Amino acid sequence: MHKIFISGGAGFVGSHLCEKIKENYKGSKIIILDKLTYAGNLKFIKELIKDKNVTFIKGDLCNIKLMKKLLKNADIAINVAAESHVDNSFNNSFSFTLTNTFGSHVFFENCRVNNVKNIIHISTDEVYGQKLSGKSFETDKLLPTNPYSASKAAAEMIALSYNKSFKSNITIIRSNNLYGTRQFPEKLISKSIISFLNKKKMEIHGYGLQTRHYLHINDLTDGVLMILKKKIKNQIINFGTNEKFRNKDVVNKICKHMNLNFKDNVKYIKDRPFNDFSYNVSIKKAIQFGWKPKRKFDEKILDIINWYKKNKKLFKKNIVRT
Repeated sequence: MHKIFISGGAGFVGSHLCEKIKENYKGSKIIILDKLTYAGNLKFIKELIKDKNVTFIKGDLCNIKLMKKLLKNADIAINVAAESHVDNSFNNSFSFTLTNTFGSHVFFENCRVNNVKNIIHISTDEVYGQKLSGKSFETDKLLPTNPYSASKAAAEMIALSYNKSFKSNITIIRSNNLYGTRQFPEKLISKSIISFLNKKKMEIHGYGLQTRHYLHINDLTDGVLMILKKKIKNQIINFGTNEKFRNKDVVNKICKHMNLNFKDNVKYIKDRPFNDFSYNVSIKKAIQFGWKPKRKFDEKILDIINWYKKNKKLFKKNIVRT
């Protein structure tokens, strides 16, 4: 029996991860922390928290005393909580530094104080910065280009310093853009679907020519589980896929599934102050550990659209600008 702590457990990534952990660590005590900002929703984990072995705490990752208490006697600790929308980071960068950098530091320090042995920190491929050719490897320099990715890179620096100074053995995951159900409608896929359901035009930055790789959320949670089961520690691992699309092409795919004309339902807007054109990570290391992506975008997108159709009311407070 284990005691497992997961931060950000009521959000998109965290809720899926909590389900995966509960399924594979039956009988273990699971502590879920979430601040319940706009992107978190208790309804995502309502079935989980009915279990006597699962405890939900509404709280802030930055609360040092709370974190020290929650991580006491923890065997496994996974830091998912983050501010993650790049657009928001240009206008409210302090909150990104507070949660993503300081909050992560609080997490690492209290894992150290409580002698937690298995620690995973969820980061992003955006810490590498723009990659127009070739691949980004785990040993490459970090060259973030926006406040979001900079705050995540800073957290990684702290994690690596703890591995060096305190032998904390934190494993860092850098993943491609994630997609799936429950994602708050501010990211390209989820916002497109909700916009169209609300009969609004989808706003596309610039000309929509930027490319992104899309990794299904269940492929990521499979990767986390692999790390835990194989007791992988003190590693940096890229998780990604070869499925790469231009932003406009992603929106076009969604339009087709929703029987909408692309030109009539999009609006091109001014681009971000800086918008990385492409990221390209090598997943050779993850494959060597025994992981590989299994889900295909074109096979999953219709199920995701249908989920949003059934659950649109969960995001009724979201206002999609046109």
